Amino acid sequence: MNEHLTTADAPVDAAGVWAAALGTGGVFVLLIVVVWQLAATWRARMLAAREQQYKQLALKYAQLLEDNVELHRRSVEELTQARQSIASMEKMMREIE
Repeated sequence: MNEHLTTADAPVDAAGVWAAALGTGGVFVLLIVVVWQLAATWRARMLAAREQQYKQLALKYAQLLEDNVELHRRSVEELTQARQSIASMEKMMREIE
């Protein structure tokens, strides 16, 4: 009844097998290339983001350094004024004695 649907006795087409194998291999190679490119793109974006973070960190460091220099300058000025005041007080104390 289903004798015409049986393909077990049918000859194997070598060209069809090779075409299927090459097609399957091509699909896998294409998938590998796509995944590879996506990974490379992702890595490039991560490196660019890291570079941007480094730039922001460098700018922040430069600002903190400027603030530190300004604080140091103020401290030196205040210390100089304190030394002058102490020196004038010592001079006044010596004159009193």
